[in-house]
Amino acid sequence: MTALRFTEDHEWISVDGTSATVGITDYAQDKLGDIVFVELPEVGRVVEKGEAVCVVESVKAASDVYAVASGTVTEVNTALEGEPALVNNAAETDGWFYKMELSNPEEVAALMDEAAYQALVDGAEA
Repeated sequence: MTALRFTEDHEWISVDGTSATVGITDYAQDKLGDIVFVELPEVGRVVEKGEAVCVVESVKAASDVYAVASGTVTEVNTALEGEPALVNNAAETDGWFYKMELSNPEEVAALMDEAAYQALVDGAEA
């Protein structure tokens, strides 16, 4: 796996060839609070970058999770169905939402690296 890349909407993606794993950032889960439900996409769903793909519900609010890149959903993290708090405990590892086969891998190159994302978060907290 490569280093994580990030969006301004606080999603992350990790790419291995044309396969990718997607979730929300630790910063996002912290702002959401205790996560009580995650609505995952269907395997086989074709998504376009920027499209709402998942819904995360916390004790504070419900938030859409947007497609970080275009492609086809190949797997979902079924562990989240029984334990949505896994996102709170391990947002950028075991709390991933879905895996996908990228249809346009170049879209990932336009995303922020960890340093740029940290600068965004630091600016939001200032």
